[in-house]
Amino acid sequence: MKTITVGGPMEIKLNRQSDQSLIDQISTILAEKIRSEFLQEGSQLPSIRSFSKENQVSPVTVSKAYALLERNGYIEVIHGKGAFVRNKEQRSSNESGSDYNWQLTIPDYIQRSQSMLNKRMEYAMKFSSATIHPGLLPSVYLVNEIVAILQADPQIVARYGTVQGDEDARKAIRDYVKTYSNIATTPQEIIVTNGVQQGIDLVAKTFIGPGDIVITEAPTYTAAIDVFRNRGAHIIPIPVDEEGMQTALLATLCLSKQPKLIYTNPTFHNPTGTVLSEARRRELLDLAQQYGFLIVEDDSWNEIYFDDNPPPPPLKALDTSGHVIYLKGFSKTLAPSCRIGAILSKGTVHQRLLSAKSSADSGNPLLTQKALIPFLRSDRMHAHLEKLRIALEIRRDQTIALLNKHAPKGVTWIEPKGGLNIWVSLPSNGNTDELLWKAQQKQITFLPSTACYPGEPQYHHLRISYSYPEPHDLTQGIIKLCQLMESYLQDMPPVR
Repeated sequence: MKTITVGGPMEIKLNRQSDQSLIDQISTILAEKIRSEFLQEGSQLPSIRSFSKENQVSPVTVSKAYALLERNGYIEVIHGKGAFVRNKEQRSSNESGSDYNWQLTIPDYIQRSQSMLNKRMEYAMKFSSATIHPGLLPSVYLVNEIVAILQADPQIVARYGTVQGDEDARKAIRDYVKTYSNIATTPQEIIVTNGVQQGIDLVAKTFIGPGDIVITEAPTYTAAIDVFRNRGAHIIPIPVDEEGMQTALLATLCLSKQPKLIYTNPTFHNPTGTVLSEARRRELLDLAQQYGFLIVEDDSWNEIYFDDNPPPPPLKALDTSGHVIYLKGFSKTLAPSCRIGAILSKGTVHQRLLSAKSSADSGNPLLTQKALIPFLRSDRMHAHLEKLRIALEIRRDQTIALLNKHAPKGVTWIEPKGGLNIWVSLPSNGNTDELLWKAQQKQITFLPSTACYPGEPQYHHLRISYSYPEPHDLTQGIIKLCQLMESYLQDMPPVR
């Protein structure tokens, strides 16, 4: 293993008003940089003295943070030489001996990018990506629609879309959310985005700066943590139970903290699959009115439910005071390559988000917006969603049956009532980062829980996405994964 020297001091963002100690903050931030591979295997961390000076903390604090990182397996401290990254995942480091190592001396403001790490690798049995198999999507219809649009209006490729989004597309989205989510809105209150991810980024750029308090579920959507962390937010996690975010804990927190924004994925939560109860939805809205914070509702797949009755109404449908910024995606259930989502908001919040959108891009591609309009407005959409629910419920049931039959003793899971994911838990002394490395050798991948926590992570969970593999691959993959779990747990030292 070749050593890469970071190159002198490393400045990080510390929140001295936080309840989290500076030791824990330093450890968490450096651990995130290691998990995101910004600090590669073999990298030498700054000396305790230089890190202390750059970040204006005591050498004792830095020493204790390094000791915590070493205890959690992230680094190795060699007496007389320094601290070196010892990542649990053996990473292929193609650039470790390149001529670009000088770039490590240039400071950046990127704290973590776990979502990029998760998406960049391809495996034969891919349980890591919450995407739907292409065979379940209406691709042929959309291709035909694009061809028809081009034939009728070839000049469409020579025109920019508007920053807010095509007006007809916004009208179609208005009708869609009214039909499937019971949300009353207007085209003027809708901004078309490059998927939900751009919506999260626009909200963060508009309203979140260094030190602002953001509340998320714990665990939560990996890429949302990336966005808020990179804005310098102080992220406080609230645990999730079978009814979703524990709003009683949030209410207690609000007595001593002033959150600016709550990010929630209340319906078929990513990654656990839980659903925020209607009672807690109303409690969350009451807290927003009482304490004046914004709620960002990420509602990517409320239509993908498996019970006879749909889930509770979105927070946006219950909101009467403009506290909820509603993010809706159409890419996952229709056409991933089109990357179309929407932000629904009111008042000056909407105007400020639109200003942020104008500085982010010059508008989404017009052709793909036009192609989705007929589908969103037709009976084909209803039929497509019905078939999609059935197909994904079959995959969900298949995965549960395989886990019941093959999962080793001590492994548990949450059975989702919709969405694309199953949250699996090993015994508390398990580590799914270590399990992932073993699985990758067998061409299997999943999402380890370390990617899903904004603070110090829990290590013994994993997310399985059953929506992408074909049924045969799903069977073979889950059986092999269960065998790997059994072998891993057998080799693990007993809990003392």
